[in-house]
Amino acid sequence: MNVLIIEDEKPAARRLNRMLEKLGVNVSQMLHSVEESINWFQNNPHPDLIFLDIQLSDGLSFEIFDAVKVNSAIVFTTAFDEYALQAFKLNSVDYLLKPIDNEELENAVDQFKSQAPKPQDVQLNFEDIKKLLSANPVERDYKKRFTVKIGQHLKMIAVDEIECFYSENKGTYAHTTDGRNYLLDTSLENLENELEPDTFFRISRKFYVNVNAIKDIISYTNSRLQIKLNSYNEAEVIVARERVKDFKLWLE
Repeated sequence: MNVLIIEDEKPAARRLNRMLEKLGVNVSQMLHSVEESINWFQNNPHPDLIFLDIQLSDGLSFEIFDAVKVNSAIVFTTAFDEYALQAFKLNSVDYLLKPIDNEELENAVDQFKSQAPKPQDVQLNFEDIKKLLSANPVERDYKKRFTVKIGQHLKMIAVDEIECFYSENKGTYAHTTDGRNYLLDTSLENLENELEPDTFFRISRKFYVNVNAIKDIISYTNSRLQIKLNSYNEAEVIVARERVKDFKLWLE
């Protein structure tokens, strides 16, 4: 089975790729925009199955089908609410709600494998969906708070109170604006689909930083950058060299 992922959030695309790999599914390509996808479809054999995000960086993914006839089977990955998803049910289109659940993904793959692939007339089937989505623009559901255990108590921490997330000794911590560190029951990998990308950026394998907590940015060795946060000073906060370009774009 040959699979394509079209997803504008690269961390989400990589996470989905890893999830599919664990199911023994080969992902031949990951694309991130309408324009890139159109160019790819015009110059490559089409895959058996596409996992397709609705809202891409340069428009709705339906614009791809306005430019290219695609006969691949499609599973949408979406953050739309149940009301908007009624259109998908009417058009017999499969979908997965974000953040994608492992069991639901496995069920979608098994369902595709059990059925003979059927060409889809995308341009005709999705007109009603396009109309509905234009009236109900997507709102991604990012985390607003985290719950941590402190002794016998549970404490809620608002996301906007967190300066950074970091990993240490196989644990994941949140550092808050009042200078405290809290152990979270998650990983930096899982945070990729839970944090607002305009606010948080993963600068390295160890750190996610909040743009509102950045006090200073300093040139560092080997073309890297050092970040000074308002209160976090337990360790150096360094932007990995391969992340510097994307980090600068994120700041704009």
